Amino acid sequence: MQNNRYWIGVASRDHVKNAVQGGFAQLCHGKQTPLKKMNTGDWIIYYSPKVKFKESTPHQKFTAIGKVLADDVIQVDMGNNFIPFRRSIDFISCNETPIQPLISQLSFIKSTKYWGYTFRYGHLEISEKDFKLIAENMVNEKEISIF
Repeated sequence: MQNNRYWIGVASRDHVKNAVQGGFAQLCHGKQTPLKKMNTGDWIIYYSPKVKFKESTPHQKFTAIGKVLADDVIQVDMGNNFIPFRRSIDFISCNETPIQPLISQLSFIKSTKYWGYTFRYGHLEISEKDFKLIAENMVNEKEISIF
């Protein structure tokens, strides 16, 4: 039996909203490798450091949470020679949650002073404990039982 793994994807809030609406994960500007590390049944939480991709307005919130639906990694032609890789995700209803109050409690953050450095690669695996801490702050009590 396979154990579920837990991931954080990093993307601007506007890109996360597009992903939620489309039911997909796209990571690291459309790269295939981070998506191939994930398996059906794994969970992903998106962290959005800023509001819009081409702007610098900070957001610093966890913005979406979902479960990987299938093993297929597909490509989608977005035009202008941009053909990103994606995975199907079943996003659940959640509230955007600021990272600041959670920083000192998250084991994947090694420095509370330089905590943003943790997200530099755009995709990271986290522990089940860290996932549940974030999820409990994002999801209402009725839906927590699904984790």
